[in-house]
Amino acid sequence: MQTFNTNEHPHRRYNPLLDEWILVSPHRAKRPWQGQKETIAEDNRPEHDENCYLCAGNMRSNGVKNDNYTDCFVFENDFSALLQEEVSFQKNDNTLFQLKPERGINKVVCFSPKHNLTLAEMEQEAIEKVIQVWKEQYIELGSKDFINYVQIFENKGSVMGCSNPHPHGQIWAQSSLPTQVEKTQKNLENYYKKNNTSLLKEYLDYELKAQERIVFENEYFAVVVPFWATWPYETMIISKRHFGNIIAMTNDETKAFAETLKIITTKYDNLFETSFPYSSGIHQAPTDRVAHPEWHFHMHFYPPLLRSATVKKFMVGYEMLGEAQRDIAPEQSASTLRNLSILHYKTNQK
Repeated sequence: MQTFNTNEHPHRRYNPLLDEWILVSPHRAKRPWQGQKETIAEDNRPEHDENCYLCAGNMRSNGVKNDNYTDCFVFENDFSALLQEEVSFQKNDNTLFQLKPERGINKVVCFSPKHNLTLAEMEQEAIEKVIQVWKEQYIELGSKDFINYVQIFENKGSVMGCSNPHPHGQIWAQSSLPTQVEKTQKNLENYYKKNNTSLLKEYLDYELKAQERIVFENEYFAVVVPFWATWPYETMIISKRHFGNIIAMTNDETKAFAETLKIITTKYDNLFETSFPYSSGIHQAPTDRVAHPEWHFHMHFYPPLLRSATVKKFMVGYEMLGEAQRDIAPEQSASTLRNLSILHYKTNQK
């Protein structure tokens, strides 16, 4: 009988944030690939594109002209998924057909006026300004009495459904806790009540000792490939200090968070020497005017690329019908990311 090897033998791993399991099948990474290959995005964008509806001074599709902004620019999404207006509604008591109106506000945050940049290529000081805008929006939106959660996120790359390559992210603030947040809330709360400590604090302390899945760390934050990671090069930024939301960051932590964002996005670009697509988002305490000592600030990165700039990981078949599955052990992807340079590959081309 063979001795179990995490890099060779199929196994399941538990995700304590979502109370879910994932199937890991590292031996499948050896199979030949004859499936779909993605088109590599053109990376020769101008600094200002007169046809881009997010560039400074340009007209958006709704006829509103953008400010001539010089760093960050925030506006309410012209095609919001949520609306602020309250509507009258009669509840249906049939448990099989539950429905309720959802109120909210959608914002767009342009990270930079320069059309040809990404977070990886921005200066750390410019990223700090983005974080400051995130803080301001968390306060502004979260202070509204009908907003109970503020989701800050970025979809980067057309393969992730991003309709415009200009560096930007979104903020969706809404009256309910989104499903993934509600699951996380429940598990963080249960752990905190049982152990009187943060689940992610204990988890990160172990990861920092083991150093097996740590990609990068500074004094205040660590980037880790989660033990339960689903996407091939998934990572999570976790604060070393236990605090619940972005406005609790000190000035030093803000600078360290900006450094962390720049380094992990640079490493992603360096992996396949392409502008690496991903969906990323911050998970933090709800704004429901209730104390949440169980929440621990963290940010997820879900990148879809598997073997190269053109080979994507699809969530199909078993993943949709059974449970999440991955073909490369988290320890392997952590080692790959950890050993990449923190200097962007384009710096060698200049």
